[in-house]
Amino acid sequence: MAPGPPGPGPAPGAVRELLREELLSRQLDEQIVARYPVGRRLRILDVGMGRGLQALRLARAGHAITGLESGPELLTAAREALAAEPAGIQERVRLIEGDGRETGAHFAPGSFDVVLCHGVLMSSPEPDAVLAGLARVLAPGGLLSLVVRNADALAFGPGLAGDWAGALSALDPDTTAFTDERTGRALRADRLDALTATLAGIAAPLHVWYGVQVFSEWADDAKLPVVAEGAHAPGLERLLAAEDRAGRTDPYRRTAALLHLCGVRG
Repeated sequence: MAPGPPGPGPAPGAVRELLREELLSRQLDEQIVARYPVGRRLRILDVGMGRGLQALRLARAGHAITGLESGPELLTAAREALAAEPAGIQERVRLIEGDGRETGAHFAPGSFDVVLCHGVLMSSPEPDAVLAGLARVLAPGGLLSLVVRNADALAFGPGLAGDWAGALSALDPDTTAFTDERTGRALRADRLDALTATLAGIAAPLHVWYGVQVFSEWADDAKLPVVAEGAHAPGLERLLAAEDRAGRTDPYRRTAALLHLCGVRG
């Protein structure tokens, strides 16, 4: 009997997450390959690692990973995902319950070659303290990978939804607060110029930056590719190609929902 059609694909939010993690993986790998010899086992800290998607991917690539996560449910999910990995990969990963502001309590200065901080500043009450702590534990010449919500693009969501009052409010240059439409959480965004100055101030000046989700964040759910498990999805590949190019190209990358900034410790 011929196999039936593939089952329904993941929800739009899951498709966006898949897209986001793939783009970040490409960008991060690009910076690691450019900075370190091939085959070198790097010491990597993932602050606010969530379910551990990037941490496990980098462990599979041979690196020594420390994951720091304050959310009990997310930490449990990361531990379960790690338990499903081969023993050799499990040995490369250490998971710690903790907040991004607590790096000084857990790690000595210069302990890591690469530090990831993806999506953490959006909900942190003390973002400057988090960034200073990350720079402290980064070795000289080390790479800081920082992902934030783009405050200069906050007006797109309400504007495209026809919420003109919300768009006008988001266009205010002092506005950095926003509400995540999908979760209802109150969060904060960052501006590229301000973060560039902050990174210079903590001795990890900006080296390169990318836009992430230039198109897909604002697209109607019905327009996103349907991705069925185990099935080839040419629509997703085309979207990835468009997002990857736009995220490296002005002026498009400045309109992205997220910014991926890579600083280098002096």
